[in-house]
Amino acid sequence: MGEVALAEIASVSLTIPSDYGYVVLVVVATWILLNWLALQVMKARKKYEVAYPKLYDERSHDFNCVQRAHQNTLENITCFLLFLLIGGLLYPRLSALFGIIYLASRVVYAYGYYTGDPSKRNRGAFGYVGLLGLIVNTILFAISLLGWI
Repeated sequence: MGEVALAEIASVSLTIPSDYGYVVLVVVATWILLNWLALQVMKARKKYEVAYPKLYDERSHDFNCVQRAHQNTLENITCFLLFLLIGGLLYPRLSALFGIIYLASRVVYAYGYYTGDPSKRNRGAFGYVGLLGLIVNTILFAISLLGWI
């Protein structure tokens, strides 16, 4: 590949809509959710006597359910936030709504897990509506940047 002069690189200007504030509020709500989940793990550590640095404990199925609800959320939160922040540039209100749906589903997911019956975590499956909506918004943002629509 040859060298490309800076003047030849296409640029895109980006205007952040004022409604993007809703997206920012969902980011704050995400932080609150993550801290609430962490607090539940701390309480469970005390209740089930699981010392740090153990992530899981063979002796306590119930502790593992609380820990797993938190861990699974952490495993997925990065992609969720990226889709929220990027898709929200084009559709801020819709993305914020999808974000709230996803966060609400994580609470329902956690409470289902906290019962000690991991299959009840599936009560939070409605969060895929929010996540898929954010993915679609992000794709629409990408193809609009590319000028395909």
